[in-house]
Amino acid sequence: MAKAEVIVIGAGVVGCSIAYHLAKLGCRDVTVLERDYIGSGSTGVCAGGIRQQFSTEINITLSMESVKFFERFEDQIGHPADFRRHGYLILATDEGEMESFRRNVALQRSLGLDVRIISPQEVKKLVPQLNVEDVLGAAYCPTDGYADPHSVVQGFAGAARELGVRIHQETEVTGIDVKRGRVAGVSTTKGKFYAPIVVNAAGPYAAQIGKMAGLDIPVRPSKRHIFATEPIFSTQDPAPMVIDFHNGFWFRREGPCIIFGMRNPDEPEGFDKTVDWDFLADSLAQAACHRLPFIADVGIMRGQAGLHSDTLDYHAILGPVPEVEGFYLACGFSGHGFMHSPAVGRLMAELILQGKTSMDISPLRIERFKLGRYTKEGYFI
Repeated sequence: MAKAEVIVIGAGVVGCSIAYHLAKLGCRDVTVLERDYIGSGSTGVCAGGIRQQFSTEINITLSMESVKFFERFEDQIGHPADFRRHGYLILATDEGEMESFRRNVALQRSLGLDVRIISPQEVKKLVPQLNVEDVLGAAYCPTDGYADPHSVVQGFAGAARELGVRIHQETEVTGIDVKRGRVAGVSTTKGKFYAPIVVNAAGPYAAQIGKMAGLDIPVRPSKRHIFATEPIFSTQDPAPMVIDFHNGFWFRREGPCIIFGMRNPDEPEGFDKTVDWDFLADSLAQAACHRLPFIADVGIMRGQAGLHSDTLDYHAILGPVPEVEGFYLACGFSGHGFMHSPAVGRLMAELILQGKTSMDISPLRIERFKLGRYTKEGYFI
């Protein structure tokens, strides 16, 4: 009989961060259950972006707190994160976007973030290869950046294990045991695990896990692509991550290559992770060649697809559920899970062990959807 104080479902970056922070706060009897292997889900196919440019205070604050952790990740965790503070450059191509950017930058600056609106000429200086003919301006934060997802998730997992956390890979959860209104444990493909607290950090599968406990968790899985060019750079000059806000096209340097992607508005909801090469050849190629004309003559080395876990307001769902005592949610990050994982791990550990958090995360409770009290994140990519 396998028992624990806390079970965490999902060994992605969020689940491993929660496990690490629980152990760091003194709760070392923690079991993490992963259907595949550590970081094999959304974490393993994300772009590693870490931005503080959001439109709501809660997302800005989560990012700013996480950046502080990423800055000292190796000292804290004992494992490098390859955190590069090369900035984020978000391009506006119409007056509506510019007005939105001005409002967002005002909020971000009021919270202490170093961010500003820059001109097309300044954009061109930062990234000379860009076509800026239709760019009216951009929001630029030099303290944003990106890190290596594999290093981060393995760092959290390794540090958690050193503190006594048990991580069971290839152990798929098949049921949630609920007795008299509270969680008692879980059933898996490798037997039963018992605990009075269960955390659903299952990423795009969070809604499926919720159904096992009789819950309706509004998390929608949607496919996102990342493509990588052949090597084209001979130097390691720092360069920001660039986002075309109107269509979601993004790219950044990765060593001698460029990695890039874009959301497909016609992508149906689901768990399919097959690479859509027709999407690359059509809409994505048009967006990429418009913004980066030279990329038309560059070969594509590889492509991969992963899953976003989107909510109605593009904010995470954090906290307990009213219907099942002891059952907690840390899901629905809408593409922001990697960048928010340090802060989320600490806050969830505080909530579980102390019953309160050092930051107000009440806007992220699941009840907001039933009450209709939520605000959409305007910087959803």
